[in-house]
Amino acid sequence: MICAGIDAGSRTLKVVLIEPEVAGTLTARIVAAGVRDQSIDQDALAAQLLDDLLGQQGLSRGDVEAIVATGYGRRLIRFADTAVTEVTCQGWGVRRRVPAAHAVIDIGGQDSKVLRLKPDGGVADFVMNDRCAAGTGRFLEVVAARLGVKLSALGALAADSRTAATISSMCVVFAETEIIGLLASDVSAEDIVAGVQAAVASRVVAMAGRNLPEPIVFTGGVALVPGMQAALENALSKSVVVAPDPQLTCALGAAILAGQRRGAGRPPHD
Repeated sequence: MICAGIDAGSRTLKVVLIEPEVAGTLTARIVAAGVRDQSIDQDALAAQLLDDLLGQQGLSRGDVEAIVATGYGRRLIRFADTAVTEVTCQGWGVRRRVPAAHAVIDIGGQDSKVLRLKPDGGVADFVMNDRCAAGTGRFLEVVAARLGVKLSALGALAADSRTAATISSMCVVFAETEIIGLLASDVSAEDIVAGVQAAVASRVVAMAGRNLPEPIVFTGGVALVPGMQAALENALSKSVVVAPDPQLTCALGAAILAGQRRGAGRPPHD
């Protein structure tokens, strides 16, 4: 029997399966995990991904003892046993992958969050930006589209920058206009990308402050974008560790809480 965590994020949906024997502890074993681009019907997408992962392991829905949903669309996953906020799940998931973690920077497609963790893996406090695309993956997507390159190519461009461009506008709409002006002034794509990554990092640091306790763990889809780890380290003047499978930590935390639900016979607090 296994437990499942579903992270219905703004851009992608993630599912993680773990073994329940030690599901309520930080030693839970990951059985399978998957990521899919979001769709209009999040419930159907989550069900399909869950069934695909179970089928790959020779399992079925009957082998799943508890399911916890999290993320923006958590209330839309109707077959989940309960829903828990992504802040809570992120804390548990990061502590499973990086037990010594004291702080988390999570940058997704539409929001960014900074968490400070308690010794037991719980969240002591957090700040969140979900009202502006600046400081999120959407900002980087806009830049990549404007430059005509893939998101994965941004890191290589930034690495070749000689002098990072100054991006003063922190609204994505105005920043795009500013980037058009920089291109018209023959500022290189490399310098523009380096400036944008520095701007995203500065926005997150301004939200969180520079006194984050180390180790600081970087999660979310933007953690997969080359160059962003270095940009955060430069803005913080501190080391930043990219979590293993940074897109999956929130779903993993949900799966661990599903294991706790199974053991306690009641859902965890949202």
